[in-house]
Amino acid sequence: MYLVTIEGGDGSGKGLATRVVAEVMRREFPFVTVDKTGEPRREHPLGRLAIEAVRKKQMSPEEEAGLFAADRVDHSHGWILPRLEQGKAVVSERNIHSSLVYQGIVGGAGIERVAHMNSAALVPDLCIWVDCDPEVALNRIKSGTLRAHSNKEEYFETTELQRKIREGYRALLSGEKEMPVPFDMGAIIGPILNEGSEDDFKNRLKGVIRRFLHSRPSPVNVDIEIVDRNLLMGLIRNSDGQTTLEGLGLEPTSSKENWLGGKAPWRVIKESQKEHESVIESVEEGERVDVPHHVLSHSFSSVLGTLSLMGSADIRELRSSLGPVRTVSERHTQTIVKYLHERLGWIHQHRSLIGREAPRSQLRDEYRSIGLLSIAIWPLRDAIVKWNRENPGTHLRFSMGQIVKSGHHPAAIESVIQRLRILGSGNDSSDIPEGPDELVKWWLES
Repeated sequence: MYLVTIEGGDGSGKGLATRVVAEVMRREFPFVTVDKTGEPRREHPLGRLAIEAVRKKQMSPEEEAGLFAADRVDHSHGWILPRLEQGKAVVSERNIHSSLVYQGIVGGAGIERVAHMNSAALVPDLCIWVDCDPEVALNRIKSGTLRAHSNKEEYFETTELQRKIREGYRALLSGEKEMPVPFDMGAIIGPILNEGSEDDFKNRLKGVIRRFLHSRPSPVNVDIEIVDRNLLMGLIRNSDGQTTLEGLGLEPTSSKENWLGGKAPWRVIKESQKEHESVIESVEEGERVDVPHHVLSHSFSSVLGTLSLMGSADIRELRSSLGPVRTVSERHTQTIVKYLHERLGWIHQHRSLIGREAPRSQLRDEYRSIGLLSIAIWPLRDAIVKWNRENPGTHLRFSMGQIVKSGHHPAAIESVIQRLRILGSGNDSSDIPEGPDELVKWWLES
């Protein structure tokens, strides 16, 4: 759900940086997948028009910028955005900052004018700025290796031009020049100098992308709620027809509509929390159980909720299905699964008798209610926990009504309603809420 762009002068190492960043994101973080791209698009008519305009040098910088903008806006909404909304990440070699530098600064068209042309394009969540000495860069451009993959030499052939480009990037990305709206919303990291060893360059890039993603910034271009709902619908589709754990008699998660089991949502949470607390309180002194104290915590809800939509899963499959919104570290996922299995007994584990496959876990049917409910009320989890903490003497059934009445969470309330349209109301006798008042009614009904 992030758009990461790699920027810098020609020959600075953007191609290598794109590959390294994409690989780290793909290997270490729970995106559905990580797709690589670049601008202008050589495989698309709009991109080829922009490339040809630069090659022939028959247009003004402003006219060139218009062609690049047309390619970028089409690329943004026709190719990149659908992927971000599916929980994917995109790493692009060049994007808006190239136009701001090449046509806006070096070409003299003006960064504000170029930004205006591109105002309908997506905003990079992160721009990684790679840098190197122009003479080094030009030698790379002229080398047989790079020339085999590019025709850059013919139109970026002078050290003087490369110096202007480098200075343009320095002025724009260092903050000397004010970044124009709306492209001031994204993060910029750099310069990442690429004049030493390749290993050193790669290590710097790995550190940069890891720090950015570990900070869990809010994505600029997509609503995380839309991303997560899309992933939930995908999980539901994938779970249809899944087989049970052999010999255990556990049903596929999609087999029952009445997933609340005739209980009111508030009661499911109260009973689950009571059971969880009793186990925590029974832990002997000196023994550590590193799990959250509330069943509606992020990690607890994520693991429980995701398992409730899967037939069975090992840790790798489970983490892959969490997606970027519900993500939990591998170690903590393992801790919670172990606790749910060994202490609470909410999940059953099965290991194949053949081979050395990792054990597979499945949520027991009687606990699907708290799992699916965790997913349904995900946008309001924090509000409910906070209300419970601030009102210890008030019954939990009153929480939803008071949260709705406060008027502080309209977007989250609407998101819960949208999730219930995907998951169903959970009770055969209950309709899917159509508004806040009906959501309160649903919360109370059994």
